[in-house]
Amino acid sequence: MTWTGSRRLLDVLDGAECRRLLGTASVGRIAFTEGAMPTIQPASYALRGDDVVIPTGLGSKMAAGSRGAVLAFEVDEYDLVERTGWSVTVIGPSRLVIDPGQVAALDALGVHPWLPTTTHGYIALHMTVVSGRRITSP
Repeated sequence: MTWTGSRRLLDVLDGAECRRLLGTASVGRIAFTEGAMPTIQPASYALRGDDVVIPTGLGSKMAAGSRGAVLAFEVDEYDLVERTGWSVTVIGPSRLVIDPGQVAALDALGVHPWLPTTTHGYIALHMTVVSGRRITSP
């Protein structure tokens, strides 16, 4: 832990705490490339093993930008008044899950696409790099 200038504490989180915090939220932000430019969008998600699974429409820009690409995903929680909170970032290779049996198994997790869609699959982002930090008041 280190002190920040305003007497708040900055704590770098270990992998176990990062994974625990990932399990406490249901919406994060996915970063991918669209037309050679970085793009960030909100996304609902669930955890399955070492993957963050993100439902998406099969024709979406997010699905197109995730085919085999290395992506980043971020989840956080914060208190604007106290200026405290935490954030966790996951970086890793992705794959698009479209096999009907695999999609049905992921549907059982109960997570739905951020936007309504007629056909959907999942982006499976493998948690290769997981990092996080927390800012607290003493």
